[in-house]
Amino acid sequence: MSFSVNTNAGAQVALQYLNATQGQLDKTQGAINSGLKVATAKDDGAIYAIAQNQRGALAGFSSVINSLNNGSSAIDTALSAGQSISDLLIQLKQKALAAADPSLDTASRNALNANFTALRDQISTIVKNAVFNNFNLVDGSTTQVQALASADGTRRITTQAQNMKLSGSIVTIKTTSTVSTQAKASAMIGVIQTSLTNVNSALAKLSSGAAKFSIQATFTQKLADTLTTGLGNLVDANMAQESARLQSLQVKQQLGVQALAIANQAPQTILSLFRS
Repeated sequence: MSFSVNTNAGAQVALQYLNATQGQLDKTQGAINSGLKVATAKDDGAIYAIAQNQRGALAGFSSVINSLNNGSSAIDTALSAGQSISDLLIQLKQKALAAADPSLDTASRNALNANFTALRDQISTIVKNAVFNNFNLVDGSTTQVQALASADGTRRITTQAQNMKLSGSIVTIKTTSTVSTQAKASAMIGVIQTSLTNVNSALAKLSSGAAKFSIQATFTQKLADTLTTGLGNLVDANMAQESARLQSLQVKQQLGVQALAIANQAPQTILSLFRS
């Protein structure tokens, strides 16, 4: 065995092991702090690259879900407007039928006509206010509402708008229609019935579009949830394992420090060789 005050091989070996233990301890503490076993490319370059691609896809799915939700809200707004218009048309038909009675006196007919025109104008008010996120699917300002259907932006999902303005192809009642006479009231009954049938058909189409958007949103959310789970499997730290490893490394670190201290004391034995 060689004795030297210049070179302490035992201390060097102990220091190497202590440094290795400290490196493992730093990595474990980092995993506990971040909750990730792969937090940076330095931890595992291949896994980190895969995880980043997955995160990019997840960000895309988030945008898709937001787009679908906005589209669904626009359709729901149109559906609410259409239902109100359908209800108003039923009331208009009732007023027209009452005004078609030839036995009505002038005062009664005028009162019915006033009610009729108020209900008629309410349709225009509803149509004008049926706006969500600058989309109005019932006033003829747009032909469709479209949303993203894929994370890469290449696919779209579409629902056609339904123009329910007065004097249109769906609501054929004119903005100037009245039931001021028995003849006008009788003619108006058929016009209102046609409009009511058209509006109910338009509501069915909007409802189908709403279902389509809802199904796509549910599917996209499930896909995003699956991707999130897969991403977690790649990069999430197992906290139970990391906790056990931390305790083990802390004990190993303490032993390393003691071993280094013992190794550093070894050269002191050389002094005994020079005692008389």
